[in-house]
Amino acid sequence: MKRSLSAILISASVVGLYSQAVAAPLKVYILAGQSNMEGHADTRTFDSLGMDPKTAPLLKEMRGPDGTPKVCERVWISYLTGDNTVKQGPLTAGFGAQGRGPKIGPEFTFGITLEKQVKGPILLIKTAWGGKSLHTDFRPPSAATEEKPVGEYYTLMVNHVKTVLRDIRQVIPDYNPEDGYDIAGFVWFQGWNDMVARDVYPNRGKPGGYALYTDLLADFIRDVRKEFAAPKMPFVIGVMGVGGPLDLENPGRYTAIHDGFRKAMAAPANMPEFKGNVVAVLTEKYWDPVLGELDERWGKVKGKNRELSNDKTLTKEQRQKALDEFTASLFTPEELKLRDVGISNAAFHYLGSAKIMAQIGRAFAEALTD
Repeated sequence: MKRSLSAILISASVVGLYSQAVAAPLKVYILAGQSNMEGHADTRTFDSLGMDPKTAPLLKEMRGPDGTPKVCERVWISYLTGDNTVKQGPLTAGFGAQGRGPKIGPEFTFGITLEKQVKGPILLIKTAWGGKSLHTDFRPPSAATEEKPVGEYYTLMVNHVKTVLRDIRQVIPDYNPEDGYDIAGFVWFQGWNDMVARDVYPNRGKPGGYALYTDLLADFIRDVRKEFAAPKMPFVIGVMGVGGPLDLENPGRYTAIHDGFRKAMAAPANMPEFKGNVVAVLTEKYWDPVLGELDERWGKVKGKNRELSNDKTLTKEQRQKALDEFTASLFTPEELKLRDVGISNAAFHYLGSAKIMAQIGRAFAEALTD
C-alpha cells in the first residue's frame, strides 16, 4: 500500500502533540463507505455556513483564529483513500475525496465534535471508495457464498484498520502502546450503488424490495464486530438522504425507490439484537433545500448552454451573451453568489456542500456520544 508524501510530512509534524492529550486509552472510531464517506465538499464552500445563522456557529468551530481550517490537537486520522493511498496525520480539512482542491467528508466535523465531547486522544480510521456496493464490494463474510464471495473492499477495509491498530505510532508518533486503545464506534455511510442496482433488487420501489440490503447490513454489523473483537461496538448507519425529506403526498418518479431504500438502510437499528448500540442517522435532515433548488434551476442554464452550443449561426461572443442574459433572467445576483459559494459537486454527492456535510459529520458524532 502506497503512503503519500503528505502523510509522511504531516505525521512528522505532530511529535509531542500526543503527550499533551488527556490520559489514554486512545479512543478509536472507524468510518467506512463509498463516495459520500469520501466526501466531495470543497473547502471553498465553507463560507456558505456563515451565510446561515443556524450553521454560522459550526463554521467557527471549523476554522482557526487565522481563518484557515482547524487542525485538531487531540484527533488524528488514517485514511485509505479512493486511489488506495494512505493519508494520515492530525485531523484537518483535506481528508475528503482526493483530487482537485482540498475537500471534506463527514470526518472533519465528526472529529471536531468528538474532541469537544470525548476526553483523551482520538484516532479516526477511514476507508472509502466511490461507486461501491454492499451487495458485492463490501459483502461481509456471513453473507458470502461460492458465487458471491467476500467483497474485495470489505477485505481492504478490515486490513487497513488492523494494519493501523498494529502500529498506531505510524499515525501518532508519541502514542504509547501501553496506554492501549478502545474501539469506540463505527460509522457506515454508503448506499447509492445498491439503491440503483435493478438486477440485485428487482422489486425496488415495492414493499420489501430492499429487504436484502437490510440482511446484508445486519451481517456486516455482526461481522465487523467480530473482526475487531468488539461485540457491542456502537454502530451508526448514515441513512442516505440526498434530496432531503421525501414528500410522500406528492410522489415523484423515484420517491418510492428512495423511500424504500432509506427504510431498508435504517431497519437494522430496530432489530432487538442491536437495541441500544446501533442507531440510524437520517441525513435527509441536513439537506439544504435552498441550495438544492438553486442546483435544479441551474440545470436549465446547462440545457440552454447545450442548445446555444449547437447553434452554428452564432459566434462565440453571441453565444456567451445569450447565455448570460438567460442566466440573469433566472437568477438574482445574490442567488448566483450563494450557488457559487455553496455548491461544488453533484446532487448525489450532497451538492459538494460543506454546509450539508459538516452537519452530517456532527450528527454522526453526537449519535455516538449522546
